[in-house]
Amino acid sequence: MTKTYSALHERLQTRTLENGLRICYLPKEGFSKTFAVLATDFGSVDASFTFEGQRYDTPAGVAHFLEHKMFEDQDGNALQKFTRTGASPNAFTSHTMTAYHFSCTDRFAENLEILLKFVFTPYFTEENVSKERGIIGQEIGMMEDTPGWQAMVGLYAGLYREHPVRVSIAGSVESIAEITPETLYTCHRAFYSPKNMVLVVCGTADFDEVCRMAAQFSPQDAPEIGERHYGTRRSTVYQAEVSRVMPVSQPQFLLGVKDTPLEPGESRLRRGMLGELAARILCGDTAPLYTELYEKRLIGRDFDTDYTLFPQGAAVLMGGESRDPAAVRAAVEAEIARLAGEGIDPALFRRMKKALYGMYLRVLDVPEAYARQEAAAVFAGEHYPDFAALFDTVDAADVQAVFARWARTDCSCLSVIRPQ
Repeated sequence: MTKTYSALHERLQTRTLENGLRICYLPKEGFSKTFAVLATDFGSVDASFTFEGQRYDTPAGVAHFLEHKMFEDQDGNALQKFTRTGASPNAFTSHTMTAYHFSCTDRFAENLEILLKFVFTPYFTEENVSKERGIIGQEIGMMEDTPGWQAMVGLYAGLYREHPVRVSIAGSVESIAEITPETLYTCHRAFYSPKNMVLVVCGTADFDEVCRMAAQFSPQDAPEIGERHYGTRRSTVYQAEVSRVMPVSQPQFLLGVKDTPLEPGESRLRRGMLGELAARILCGDTAPLYTELYEKRLIGRDFDTDYTLFPQGAAVLMGGESRDPAAVRAAVEAEIARLAGEGIDPALFRRMKKALYGMYLRVLDVPEAYARQEAAAVFAGEHYPDFAALFDTVDAADVQAVFARWARTDCSCLSVIRPQ
């Protein structure tokens, strides 16, 4: 199927193979590089699941560990194969997704074959799993020494009592010690099924050839996907404040406000843009509150905002360095209450909406970002270029409703890294 977005001057070709693998091609004529990503709808929050009639509660960090080990093959390492073709490969694990990708200027078909083969052909042994524990253990150690990362982990642990988002994506040294080859094979069977995955290509390629290769190198038999478990939900936060002492020059903080999960049938893309727009209006770098806090020297240029969605949860995050995080929190919560009650200045709403639309547009010219956003949208039953039409449905009352949710009592948490 081909879909044209005339307002964006974009085109999208899609096909679903018999085994359920979804393929999306985002043509970019004139671009020198082509980017491909093969992603699975499986992230760090999917540690507990039922598969083939059996309940599994896997160790924290298993999705990230699996990502590391997928590059191993019986006939060598996939990274070395990509090096010989001149491609630039990588992978990442988030709370909700694991993705493997490469970019190249030539030999695209050869690189695509490498990608498809190693992702769909797991190879785990006691020896290579044991070796990886040491490597990932060092990575975990570096994360634990990073104040910003610890602030984020602390924030999610404060926002949620049971949800697995409260656990670090990489797990802990203790949890990964429990990961075995059998654990990895089980997770691969449960979530690396073609029907739980998407292949996105952005650049210059032959779509029919991409589909032919995907059909050839992906499994013909696609097992059912594991049924995930995320614990019990509560509207209030688990802890109002979380703090940790680390060697920092001044306090670093993250303030999080718990939002309601997506409703059944609600557009994830539209909810995301509503959350991002509300965050920008609240304290984006051109918002009145940002200016006020900056002039009082309560925040610096590193202050940033983000809105995140995950299964059965959502939150707005904001933070940076501050000499008085509690004062920032009080000001933000007061502004949320004001916006929920008084509404949004029309001129501010129009300006922020245009700025956010421009950010979404810029993604279209960055193949790596465009492909990743498309993969995330496909998992939600949408396509990233749909944002253009969805923006037309967003008005100030929709965003004020977001602030009304954020203004609920006991739904914020402050995570602070304090100086020793």
